[in-house]
Amino acid sequence: MKIVEVSSPAHQKEFIEMAVQLYKNEPNWIRPLDKDIEGLFHTDTNKLFKLGAKASRWLLLNDKGKTIGRVAAFVNPKWKEKQPTGGMGFFECINDQKAAFLLIDTAKNWLAQQGMEAMDGPVNFGERDKWWGLLVQGFSPPNYNMPWNFSYYKDFFEAYGFKIYFKQFTYMRPVQGVGFDKKMIERANKIIGDPDFEFRHISGKELSEKAPEYFMTVYNKAWARHMGKSLTLRETQLMFGKMKPIMDGRLIYFGFYKKEPVSFFINIPEINQLFKYVNGKMDLIGKLKFVWNKIFNPPNKMLGLVFGVVPDFQGKGVESAMIMAYNEKFAKHDSFPYKTIEMNWIGDFNPKMMRVCEQLNAEIYKTHHTYRFLFDREKPFERHLIFE
Repeated sequence: MKIVEVSSPAHQKEFIEMAVQLYKNEPNWIRPLDKDIEGLFHTDTNKLFKLGAKASRWLLLNDKGKTIGRVAAFVNPKWKEKQPTGGMGFFECINDQKAAFLLIDTAKNWLAQQGMEAMDGPVNFGERDKWWGLLVQGFSPPNYNMPWNFSYYKDFFEAYGFKIYFKQFTYMRPVQGVGFDKKMIERANKIIGDPDFEFRHISGKELSEKAPEYFMTVYNKAWARHMGKSLTLRETQLMFGKMKPIMDGRLIYFGFYKKEPVSFFINIPEINQLFKYVNGKMDLIGKLKFVWNKIFNPPNKMLGLVFGVVPDFQGKGVESAMIMAYNEKFAKHDSFPYKTIEMNWIGDFNPKMMRVCEQLNAEIYKTHHTYRFLFDREKPFERHLIFE
């Protein structure tokens, strides 16, 4: 077997096509958009490079010159860990442990040369909301920008010596026909009965002009400490701008207390139900297929991207009231086109959000593992800190 570093346009194409060939007979795999993966490895499309990030990727060829595996490794300067930790991801391999170990060794050795002392994988060269974790349970079609892999990958990672850093749970529930936890309903009714609270979806001019500001306000109070970064208004405006082509105003809901935003949830239609028809390419034909299916074969599943309540209102029933108000306004009606909802993954380090999902009578539908490998095998292993 031979390791080849990706260093040419032909290699870049093979990095994409290798996965296409590997999964060609797998009905549950949905080909990602080529640009969503390739763009991560170029300085003009991944701003991490401007912050000093480094990345490399490799192909694994057999003795006949056929590609049988691939892997990438990267150093993300935004990661703040006790020991310098790099990432490895976009791992694909035939069912051969020797081949898998050679790929992982390649990533490990490169990261060690960059001064890293550990590696997490398989993870994304970017934010945690994309390409993060190894699928170990629930091998149904993936949501947009979420990984899908063969079940034998788990054996590779654990035999190599990776340990579970945290588990990622994707919760799912039908939109209709499933009630809510009794205690959740009781808490919700107390808040809904308070005239100082208001829960509503955002539409029209307010969606483009004010929603990014509402989102930024709640996010920075609820999530910035955990994520290690606050959002600027410009960043949230760009985020909403990117979502605009697929956005459905009925899926964006905010809570207000005395006219000030205190909670939100952001959902989108699950667009992998559309991208599965475009064969990874949003060229003219791909765009036509996307639009045709969006009109005549629209998604019937929505994806919960992010949920937040400012700290002063956490644990007081605001999240319950927001969800119950949303159900009354939209979800319980037969005309509502979305039949199931999946929540973007929740780490087992976030028990509060896990409890919220359980109170929604949602069930764990998929499980991914984020693994960590310490280069010093004598060093004690620590799992991800629990969010208090």
